[in-house]
Amino acid sequence: MEARATAKTLIVSPIKARLVIDLIRGKNVSDAVTILSNMNQKPARLILKVLNSAISNAVNNNGLDAKELYVKEARVDNGPVLKRVMFDSRSHIGHKDKRTSHIVIVVATK
Repeated sequence: MEARATAKTLIVSPIKARLVIDLIRGKNVSDAVTILSNMNQKPARLILKVLNSAISNAVNNNGLDAKELYVKEARVDNGPVLKRVMFDSRSHIGHKDKRTSHIVIVVATK
């Protein structure tokens, strides 16, 4: 059995989020929570929320034991880009693109 949780359109760069999510892929759920809670980065806090949601989905909806779960799939996809205008020197217009991410985490039992 497996359970899934997604978070869409989070304002964090997918490149930065992928660096964090690579650390928990394939690990036990308790190890993954420990790793993410000890990191001082914005993507780690967002991924921890999605992971806790996936764990609670597995426990409440499917009746699985939280101690037997592992992270089966963890991925970060590109979301829409929020394009912002920033005024530059000499009357030029610069761009400040805010990249967004979709985070998907699937937990399962072995």
